[in-house]
Amino acid sequence: REVFRTVLSTRGIELLEASNARQGLEMLREHHPRVVVLDLEAQQADDEMLRDEYDHESASQQASLVILGTARRYDAALPKDRVVPKPYHYGPVIRTIERLL
Repeated sequence: REVFRTVLSTRGIELLEASNARQGLEMLREHHPRVVVLDLEAQQADDEMLRDEYDHESASQQASLVILGTARRYDAALPKDRVVPKPYHYGPVIRTIERLL
C-alpha cells in the first residue's frame, strides 16, 4: 500500500485510502473517484454483498474497478487486465491505474 501511495503521488495522482472495505465504499460514494482498487484481502472485502455494492456503485458512477486478488466472479465480468491475482508486481498494477485515468 505504501508503495502505491508513493509512486502514484509522485506522478501527481491523488490517492484516497480506506482502512477497510466498508470505509472504502463510503469514500467511493462521497468522492466519486475515476478508479477504484479493491484488495480482496482487505478487511471485509470477502463479504459478497459488499462486493456487489462496489460493483453497483462503480458502475453507476462510471468508475473503473481494479480487483487485487483472485475472484472467479470478476474474471468473467471485468477485462482481464483489471483483475490482478496475488502475488502481483506493482508495475503492472500502477500502469493499469494510470491507463484507466
